[in-house]
Amino acid sequence: MNPLDRENTVGERIDAGAAVRREVLGEAHVERAAAATTGFTSDFQQFITDYAWGGIWTRPGLDRRSRSMITLTALIARGHHDELALHVRAARTNGLTDDEIKEVILHSAVYCGVPAANTAFRIAQKALQESDS
Repeated sequence: MNPLDRENTVGERIDAGAAVRREVLGEAHVERAAAATTGFTSDFQQFITDYAWGGIWTRPGLDRRSRSMITLTALIARGHHDELALHVRAARTNGLTDDEIKEVILHSAVYCGVPAANTAFRIAQKALQESDS
């Protein structure tokens, strides 16, 4: 399915996005997010499932490993620490090794700043250790 195909409905994009989101972030995370959804946040949950996961993560132009590397770098640059821990674990799911995650963070030190990379190493180490337990 090409997510930008005008033949696709929003429902099809959301279904595809939900599937990718579960594959990348894990069933448990998606279930927690769904359980925490309220009337106030439901439109946002639909938006990210449709737009980010169904519209971007399903595109054929990059593989999931590459998307994970880009996502880690963007989260480091913007200081989105909670999302960084989540996506460090997702990067493993998408096939990155711990050494490759380390290299992404080292590379980010040059372009995002040493303090951002320092924090990223702390968060990534904790997330990886928690994943191993």
